[in-house]
Amino acid sequence: MKTDPISEHDLHAYVDNQLGPDRRAQVEAYLAGQPEAAAFVQDLRLQNHLLHETYDTVLNEPVPVAMGAALRRQRFPLAWAASVAALAIGLVAGWTARDMTQASPGPAVFAERALRAHLLYASEKRHPVEVPAEQEAHLVAWLSKRLDAPIRAPALNAHGFSLLGGRLLPGEEGPLAQLMYESADGERLTLVVRRTGRDTGDTRFQVLEQNGNSVFYWVDRDYGYALSGSIGKNRMMEVARAVDAQLRHPRN
Repeated sequence: MKTDPISEHDLHAYVDNQLGPDRRAQVEAYLAGQPEAAAFVQDLRLQNHLLHETYDTVLNEPVPVAMGAALRRQRFPLAWAASVAALAIGLVAGWTARDMTQASPGPAVFAERALRAHLLYASEKRHPVEVPAEQEAHLVAWLSKRLDAPIRAPALNAHGFSLLGGRLLPGEEGPLAQLMYESADGERLTLVVRRTGRDTGDTRFQVLEQNGNSVFYWVDRDYGYALSGSIGKNRMMEVARAVDAQLRHPRN
């Protein structure tokens, strides 16, 4: 039986769990042979995760008492009242989004988002990266072009990790580059790089720890770096120093 082509609408519905069993199976078969579409689906999942984390608390807040009283005084129909409340929540969320996009995220916020991306993609079995290490030259050139800054993939073989590949991530100030490394026993590290567009000076290594995962993050001039993994704090520090030594900008 002939089936309709898989569209972007199908991919969004797939991520939102709105497809029936047959169509879902068709989409999964399509994704198995389309790496770019599979990467797009992973990006949608990451965006959904970030949106829920940011706005769920706002959506679950009760309608302000003053607004409810005003609606009762006007005797609006219930449907109108619900619409007004939804509009108010949307305005709050939109204003919050405005602040988030206009304000430059600090290093700690950057580290938290790098960790979320690590947890999302490092556990992927079939599509952990968008461009594999076999295409390293293309990967580095592509990420450099998208970040509008030279990007390098540090070599971590001496520390037991080889490059698995990388992908592009969304960021408030512009795209982020994520490089993934894997050890012989399957442990994975991710290095997220951002370009801030200005010289912020140097900072020493800082660390964020959550549920057995560590993120070492630091700044070198107008680049920010965040190395995430669960191989122990001491070993993470060793690898972070190796990364920094390879990527540090030359001093004038």
